[in-house]
Amino acid sequence: MAQLRQDYAEFTSRNTEIIAIGPEGAERFQSYWKSEELPFIGLPNPSNSVLKLYGQEVNLFKLGRMPAQAIIDRQGVVRYIHYGHNMTDIPDNHELLQLIEQLNQE
Repeated sequence: MAQLRQDYAEFTSRNTEIIAIGPEGAERFQSYWKSEELPFIGLPNPSNSVLKLYGQEVNLFKLGRMPAQAIIDRQGVVRYIHYGHNMTDIPDNHELLQLIEQLNQE
């Protein structure tokens, strides 16, 4: 999430909103959000209902929920999704920003 915070202004300048969804309960999630001073939206999802909707993997041998990034357009259509195979398998911001630029030009 630090990676997303680092380039948050770049995302918002492209009319993009970041929503981070986590498995923690509301209190723990809110506490983390405050302590890390994250500027984007955080959604606690302890029931994993969003995870199930988008097919995000849970692997207990790899510390739980695998990372996933999705770009969803204004009509609610998933235009890009990346499912990580481990906790460090996350596209860099530059790649995501390029994809957003392409989508904004369509």
